[in-house]
Amino acid sequence: MTSSSRTSLKSANFEVGPNYTDFKMLGEGAYGVVFSAIDNRSGERVAIKKSTPFEHQTFCQRTYREVKILLRFKHENIIDIRDVILVGDTLETMKDVYIVQTCMDTDLYRLLKSQAISNDHICYFLYQILRGLKYIHSANVIHRDLKPSNLLINANCDLKVS
Repeated sequence: MTSSSRTSLKSANFEVGPNYTDFKMLGEGAYGVVFSAIDNRSGERVAIKKSTPFEHQTFCQRTYREVKILLRFKHENIIDIRDVILVGDTLETMKDVYIVQTCMDTDLYRLLKSQAISNDHICYFLYQILRGLKYIHSANVIHRDLKPSNLLINANCDLKVS
């Protein structure tokens, strides 16, 4: 876990500490907002997902389950968790959770909307999806939200299930 300091970004306060700089908004989802940033320790660009799970018990349980599972998983076709940042000193003051992950360039949904992809690319993506799912299923975990927007892709066509 990392201590925090405040960074203000377009109406979103990010309290992720001094280890992350150069923030860029990537998008918003059902569970929060996602920014990319530079990890000053490694020099790599990472994705930081900010969520506010403590507003409802179901969101809290879902976030806890996701973090617990992803911290166990170590596979090249599964998105990793590099850091978890909790904001608040006590359970009563905790509000936000920041999950730091590998930053990928796009997702399969956006890729399919923007361009046609070759049969070779389709086969390569399918191969990586199946490898990731086999790993997930071997741990007796069911994804339950597998869709193109949860399949992250980088410029090298490496795919990670999110």
